[in-house]
Amino acid sequence: MLASYVGSAVEYYDFLLYVTASSLVFAKLFFGDLSPTAGTIASLATLAVGYVSRPLGAVVFGHFGDRLGRKSMLITTLVMMGVSTTLIGLLPTSDQVGALAPTLLIVLRVVQGVSVGGEWGGASLMAFEHAPVHRRGFATSLSAAGGPTGTALAAAALGLFSLLPDDQFYSWGWRVPFLLSAALVGIGLWTRLKVSESPLFVQARLDREEHGETPKAPLWEVLRTPRPLILSFFGLLATFTFYSLVSSFGLTYAHAHGLSLSAVLGIQVLGGLTCVVGYAVSGAASDRFGRRTVIVFGGVAGSLFTFPFLQMIGSGEALETTAAFLVMFGLVVGPLFGPTGAFLSEQYDTGARYTGASLGYQAASTVGGGLAPLILASLLATQDGGHGFILLFVIGIGVLSVLALAAMKPRTETAAPAAVPRAAPRLAAGGEGGPQQPERA
Repeated sequence: MLASYVGSAVEYYDFLLYVTASSLVFAKLFFGDLSPTAGTIASLATLAVGYVSRPLGAVVFGHFGDRLGRKSMLITTLVMMGVSTTLIGLLPTSDQVGALAPTLLIVLRVVQGVSVGGEWGGASLMAFEHAPVHRRGFATSLSAAGGPTGTALAAAALGLFSLLPDDQFYSWGWRVPFLLSAALVGIGLWTRLKVSESPLFVQARLDREEHGETPKAPLWEVLRTPRPLILSFFGLLATFTFYSLVSSFGLTYAHAHGLSLSAVLGIQVLGGLTCVVGYAVSGAASDRFGRRTVIVFGGVAGSLFTFPFLQMIGSGEALETTAAFLVMFGLVVGPLFGPTGAFLSEQYDTGARYTGASLGYQAASTVGGGLAPLILASLLATQDGGHGFILLFVIGIGVLSVLALAAMKPRTETAAPAAVPRAAPRLAAGGEGGPQQPERA
């Protein structure tokens, strides 16, 4: 759990540092020859590129994660992310090299997207497959909590340097948080190298060898029964749409309505910390009340609070804006993301779990996380600042996701190995050496 949390925090620090910078900084540095509105949309488009490439990472790393093991893929994704993020911190701006600057930015963003596309599934599965059955929601929620932790770290780092005079911040200050990635990756690698392979994966591989079975292509196993994949995609659209509304579009909107850059980043730090608590509480609640119940609660709460949220963050008042963000992060984003890792993992067997869970999650993130900020910004521009189209879009996505979630149900074997495989001697299946408790229906 600790290795999944720390590694994910480092990975998402890198990925979400870009999200924050694209919303608040990159429009000026890499698209300065465009109007402010067009520059913001172009900057958010590079953000979308990272999300579009995430399903590719899910397929590639999912395949090898299901065939070779979870641990090696997690190490590979972490190194890829660290290298690409560090290079972003060294990029020249458009004033220095013209069109080459945004081109290089897009290439590195694609590498980030492929990396995080493989990261989520591996980290979530390592926590899921090590944990006792009755604690899997809580275990995977801590892995997911690495995301908002990374967000808080990224916002804090960027916010600290945003206190510099504008000429210093835009010339070199914004680069330092990206360059810090190199040190953080070292910490993440140190934790991940000490973790043994998933006991469920080891047991499944030993069973195949004992029966002389040839492993099947994980992607084929997922696509030949596509119902869980399709429902996962639609079920998670609201999750990523609400997250985009808060973390990307909301930041830009609040900044445009009078809040300073440092104030917006400070709010994001508090929001990230609120999410960590919300994820953990929601994951534990899903072990008791069911994954679907908790996720639907988050979607309904988000639909009801979207209009007040937009009104409050458009007020230009720091206290009111902070309260709006904290409510959305704690009561909407937390319940939507906290149980998701366990919920998706329970849809697939061990031999195709990395591929299936990752692909469903990343496909939804491409639309809800990558395209939603562009759609929201465009809807706002269409109505000259009105909220009507945004409300219809968000609530419509919420209803679609609730219907998809209602049609989903676990279909996988979820019991941990009864005996500890020789290949993983330190991993007792039942937690602290105790017996495995039965799975809750």
